[in-house]
Amino acid sequence: MKGTARLEAFLEMMSAERGASENTLASYRRDLEDAAEFLSSEAGGLPGASSTAIRSWLDDIAARGFAATSQARKLSAMRQFFKFLYTEGLRQDDPTGVLDAPRKDKPLPKTMRENDISALLDRAAIEQQEARDEAAYVSACRLQALVETLYATGLRVSELVSLPVSVALRDDRFFLVRGKGGKERMVPLSRKAREAMQHWLAERSRHPSMADSPWLFPAASETGHLPRQVFARELKALAARAGIPAAKVSPHVLRHAFASHLLQNGADLRAVQQLLGHSDISTTQIYTHVLENRLLELVNRHHPLAD
Repeated sequence: MKGTARLEAFLEMMSAERGASENTLASYRRDLEDAAEFLSSEAGGLPGASSTAIRSWLDDIAARGFAATSQARKLSAMRQFFKFLYTEGLRQDDPTGVLDAPRKDKPLPKTMRENDISALLDRAAIEQQEARDEAAYVSACRLQALVETLYATGLRVSELVSLPVSVALRDDRFFLVRGKGGKERMVPLSRKAREAMQHWLAERSRHPSMADSPWLFPAASETGHLPRQVFARELKALAARAGIPAAKVSPHVLRHAFASHLLQNGADLRAVQQLLGHSDISTTQIYTHVLENRLLELVNRHHPLAD
């Protein structure tokens, strides 16, 4: 069975036995045909390729500018192909077994500069003060409470919009939040967040449609509380009115800004882990670049031999 025939047999197996979709099969075909063309000068072509030859192909696709995720997908196709050859007795070894998958660089979380955060919060406060009617005032009070609380606590947006009203009635200095896996954590509120929350609670209590709701941010929705998508839209609109590109702002970006700004100003990574509700420190370590920059600045500023 020659190279092309073995490729067709592999694709037929993937379709018949694994139920691979047409898109998956087409992707496998493209990747394996690309490898076959590169390895055509090798003895035995693609089916007979050595680990060294396959590694050369991986280096070639990396040099062509394919992202690490694409490289990993192509290597996965090769692994499946050679596993098939080994299982069928068409090859006595698997040359991909000693190959490491390309490392995927973790993207740094998007964040916002402190002055942009200040502009966003200032705009929310101004809109509350300048509201021209009751409906606009209620909306502005809610939005200010949401934005101030989000930046003060770093809550997940799903945690924020689904807060029960009881958390704000116990102690205005802290919120007791139930996060992923039902785990509870204490998060402190800043002075401005407490003030915004008190304004919102007072306004909320004046409206019977909201006063009797168990949710801190009631809404006429399926869940009974403000949908996260609605808050995300309101936040982007607020950003645009504050002169900040809306595409750069989201509830998740404010959560990252909360963590990044804490670390930039001297907070401990473990403390940030607890505040964010991460069960594993490895999740919080996406912010180590912030710590690295801070430590480098510290050494450069204070070490006697620094340039």
